[in-house]
Amino acid sequence: MDILSALKYNYQKLDSINEFVSLVGNVIVKQDKVLFYADSAVLNRQLNILEAFGNVHINDADSIHTYAQYLKYLGKEKKAYLQKKVRLTDGEGTLTTDELEYDATVKIGTYLKGGKLVNKKSTLTSTEGYYYGDTKDVIFKKKVVMVDPDNKINSDTLQYNTSTEIATFTAPTVVYNNKDKRTIKTREGFYDMKNKKAELYKRSVIEDSSAIFTADDMAFDDSTGLGEFRGNAVYKSKDTAQGFDMIANNIRTNKKTNSMVATQKPLLLIKQGADTIYIAADTLYSARLSDLTKKRVVPQIRDASGLDSISKQTKLIPKDEEDSADKFFEAYYNVKIFSDSLQATGDSLFYSLKDSVFRLFKKPIVWAQENQITGDTIYLFIKNKKPERLYVFENSMAINKVDSADYYNQLKGTTINANFLDGKIHDMRAKGNAENVYYALDEEKNFIGVNKSTADIIDVFFEDSKPQKVVFLRNLEGTTYPMRNTNHEDLKIRGFKWLENIRPKSKFDLLIFK
Repeated sequence: MDILSALKYNYQKLDSINEFVSLVGNVIVKQDKVLFYADSAVLNRQLNILEAFGNVHINDADSIHTYAQYLKYLGKEKKAYLQKKVRLTDGEGTLTTDELEYDATVKIGTYLKGGKLVNKKSTLTSTEGYYYGDTKDVIFKKKVVMVDPDNKINSDTLQYNTSTEIATFTAPTVVYNNKDKRTIKTREGFYDMKNKKAELYKRSVIEDSSAIFTADDMAFDDSTGLGEFRGNAVYKSKDTAQGFDMIANNIRTNKKTNSMVATQKPLLLIKQGADTIYIAADTLYSARLSDLTKKRVVPQIRDASGLDSISKQTKLIPKDEEDSADKFFEAYYNVKIFSDSLQATGDSLFYSLKDSVFRLFKKPIVWAQENQITGDTIYLFIKNKKPERLYVFENSMAINKVDSADYYNQLKGTTINANFLDGKIHDMRAKGNAENVYYALDEEKNFIGVNKSTADIIDVFFEDSKPQKVVFLRNLEGTTYPMRNTNHEDLKIRGFKWLENIRPKSKFDLLIFK
């Protein structure tokens, strides 16, 4: 080590090992590119050890500056041991502690008795810390706490880069966002504090006031509001009245528009009390209904009485809160629906939480108990958690299998209206070139005969989901045939197809894609 400056200089040689130089006042000592400043110092030239006292400053190649009140520096190993009001800065962040070991060879600083790093608007504290000058990384261990204006992070181990402001998680970590009231639990990942971007792995969890998101991997950008959740992603709403859950292998979200699109075997669960409705499709999409109505017309299809019943359940929503009912869902391709009350399939679907109406398009099929209903378009109205009414447009047909026999009651018309009572079909009306095939039974459930008729309007009334009475209005034409010597295949109405083989039998069937 070379002595560059001192106001007072004292040399003392005790023996062959101990040769001391005492320096006082504006002391400057140099080794390679490292400069040492202090009020006073003692240099052992034989052992190449420097002890410095008062306003110690280490300038490591103008890249890292370290300050303390006491320093012991081993020149051969190029290791510094600093105590009392220790402060290290790399131009990006400032690390403070009471005791610090600094290795000038590899530019690594270590503290083991508590320290704090301040970097722009972020503050990190921990019991142990390891600073890497070449990369400007700091590894914090034991009781790690990181605070910035938006977040508070608690962890056992955390890596932070003072230049990029990226926090890397390698142990169980909790991130609480003050602004969004959001909590993140993860075991591995990183958060770019500067650009507000994060990637999390190993089945992390995000929870806010409205929902809980869980996935194998997830990424989000708070600056744009975009997020992606991959691998067994689960969205669970906290709203018990108008809430919904969603499961998929990929879910993409937009926080600013409150929208999400789910692919790779998505499953939507609309919470309906004990009778939850499950919906599967190739793609599921959800967003605000109020935003959709600004772009296109969404027909109001409930009558006044239906609207009144819904409005009674709707409360005033404060301006700063999200209306949980202001939500619609669209499902595309291979749509399947399952609930205890009914099941359905179709090509595409639209559903709004505001009016609780499923709109099924392109060859939809609805099953309710032993009844199958088909048409070009089907509207299914839900009320009080159960089917309320069903309306079928164009090429409408309803088929009811008669007990275990291979006979089928049939009803066809341009349109079909059906009403439900306590989740079961109560009555059904076909209009427009209406046709009907009805197998009559006596009180002992024996067949009397089969009637095939046409009329302008045909009403069918049900008991326990089975046809019990048929009423014809205007232009009735029909024939009753005996059960024997009758070709029952010829009685089937044109377009007849019994599609029980594609009916979802359970919620697990919705996850099977053929």
